[in-house]
Amino acid sequence: MEIIANNKKAFHNFFISNCVEAGISLEGCEVKSVRLGGVSILDSYVTIKNGEMFLKNAYIKPYEKANVFKAKERRTRKLLLHRNEILKFEREVKEKGYTIVPTKLYINDDGLVKVEIGLAKGKKLYDKRQTLKDKQVKRDIERFSKR
Repeated sequence: MEIIANNKKAFHNFFISNCVEAGISLEGCEVKSVRLGGVSILDSYVTIKNGEMFLKNAYIKPYEKANVFKAKERRTRKLLLHRNEILKFEREVKEKGYTIVPTKLYINDDGLVKVEIGLAKGKKLYDKRQTLKDKQVKRDIERFSKR
């Protein structure tokens, strides 16, 4: 598995749970651009409309060597999931107020582009501070254990 883009901002701003792998519907040269690493999912999010999931605001750089067809950089892309998974996510969003965010974009062992999405619940400022403190403590423990 080759990770192309990671959404560290999502883990800082949200509590992430229930991560699921989803396929993504890409146009011709977008796959080549993804393989070259011209992707950003930092400000992207997932919406559900008419029983389908869509990835919005994800940036995929246009492929330079494409001559005829160049897709828009921040267009809406369809996510490929089973119906029961979509219904489960839709229920959580409506009932409990979760948001769906992408956490990783990667190429799996079969050469397919996949997106890992998860349910996100917003963090308060004090939660963010506590997370940073916990990270610092872990780093200190690792430093002392190496010595």
